[in-house]
Amino acid sequence: MTEILSDSEADQRLGSGWTRSGAVIGREVELASFPQAIEVVNRVAELAEAADHHPDIDIRWRTLTFRLTTHSAGGLTAKDFDLAAQIDSVLADL
Repeated sequence: MTEILSDSEADQRLGSGWTRSGAVIGREVELASFPQAIEVVNRVAELAEAADHHPDIDIRWRTLTFRLTTHSAGGLTAKDFDLAAQIDSVLADL
């Protein structure tokens, strides 16, 4: 099983633009258009499938909200922060 990170470990790994609320990290971004937002969701979906780790994604027109936690472990793990970094890379490529 994947090891749950302590609060201090989670806070140290928190990337720019991400916030932590208990055992969940989240990031909200506004894109230029609805089609661009859907493009980001599709790219993140491919990464999530490859990692077998799936974020909660809320789509509100051009605004996307990503939330990550490792449900099977009952908290935040390295998997969450690894996928968060991949999401950041997708956003940086726009």
